[in-house]
Amino acid sequence: MTRRYHCPVELTLDVIGGRWKPVILAHLKEGVHRYGELRRRMPGISEKMLTQQLRELESDGLVTRAVFAERRPRVEYSLTAEGASLGPVLQLLYEWGERRAGARGVAFAPLPPETPDSR
Repeated sequence: MTRRYHCPVELTLDVIGGRWKPVILAHLKEGVHRYGELRRRMPGISEKMLTQQLRELESDGLVTRAVFAERRPRVEYSLTAEGASLGPVLQLLYEWGERRAGARGVAFAPLPPETPDSR
């Protein structure tokens, strides 16, 4: 049975809502990332939750998963065209968060530095 919505925002939040999906999409908006890179950029998310959220985003057609056969298989995640179409929305959320942080004196923790073998 298809879910019935009463407002476009309800549909949008059903697809990208929650604590982690918008954050994952924002990181992928910057470009292709491997699983480990996403995990380091979001230290508060568990591996199980990251995997679940990536699978849901992939199932919803917003994220693509590419596996490359190497000595150790490499998996990369990127936005689909539909996922990339959320770019302006994600940018507005980012800018709103920056303004609110500035107004409230909230500081953001720095991301861990990238290491040469982290890609």
